[in-house]
Amino acid sequence: MNTSPSLPLFPLHATLLPGAALNLRVFEPRYLDLVRECGRTGGSFGVCLILHGEEVGAPATPAAWGVEATVEDFDVGPDGVLVLRLRGTRRFHVMTTHVRDNGLVTADVQWCELDSDDELQPEHGLLATLLEHIIEQIGGEYAAAGPAQLDQAAWVGWRLAELLPLSETQRLQLLQENDPRRRLDRLLEWIPELDVPIEEDL
Repeated sequence: MNTSPSLPLFPLHATLLPGAALNLRVFEPRYLDLVRECGRTGGSFGVCLILHGEEVGAPATPAAWGVEATVEDFDVGPDGVLVLRLRGTRRFHVMTTHVRDNGLVTADVQWCELDSDDELQPEHGLLATLLEHIIEQIGGEYAAAGPAQLDQAAWVGWRLAELLPLSETQRLQLLQENDPRRRLDRLLEWIPELDVPIEEDL
């Protein structure tokens, strides 16, 4: 793992995942300052799930694992609030946190190794089929996914983590797992408890 000092954090009641998109409304001065700073320096920031506290007001307590966010697009909503289109990239582990005078939380982090492009194992084949059914139903940006992506253990795991009705705590558990195949094992354990209507069609 590589260490990076002072990564600004944006704690949310949602878990950003590698490769996933997230729309984020930004209106608090500390986060507007963060966006300006990233635009000026070309830097990035991290998104972490809130363990204690709220998204506004006093600094919240973030989870010790998160994902780096890059800004793909931005707009201003009808109410004049800045809306960012984020994309999750690298996972990181928070080592220590600091709070700036304006209430912005920053962290010293260790960057996790990038996922390998291991092929899906036979015992995880059901998960690729499930993901394919979900994509067929919802369309969207993953509609063009081909066999090569559906055969990648890491890609299948992250897309299912994004699209299945998991709890944020479950998504956080997957973020802490370095092995793509172990993530798929966890998903196999959880699927019987989920309300997935298309499961009967598999």
